[in-house]
Amino acid sequence: MNEEAKTILLVDDEEDLTAALASRLGSAGYRVKVAVDGLEALRSARTLSPDLIILDLMLPRMDGYKVARLLKHDNRYSSIPILILSARCLEADRQRALKMGADDFMVKPFDSAELLSRVKRLLDQKKVKNG
Repeated sequence: MNEEAKTILLVDDEEDLTAALASRLGSAGYRVKVAVDGLEALRSARTLSPDLIILDLMLPRMDGYKVARLLKHDNRYSSIPILILSARCLEADRQRALKMGADDFMVKPFDSAELLSRVKRLLDQKKVKNG
């Protein structure tokens, strides 16, 4: 793996999904760290300062809305893009997630090529913002 590989924090409590998605992201050249609940996600985000977070909304111990809000309202982590990946498909869920600071929202089940495209777009936008 090259030194330039971006780190993605993948947060979901569905083991099969995280294994498959971590493998797909790894094959695309990303370094992937996994968290299985909201508190672990918050700790990992603060420790790793990943380049991007893929975050489920329905998590044990702390939901994804709160994780996103806590990270986006902390200047040390507010520039980390957050892509919500959730089975919650109502427009109200999407609006609430975006209001909490999420940068993008995808509904499960998802197309992995589309997910990779959005990950790349968010990372490219971050690079432009940060110079």
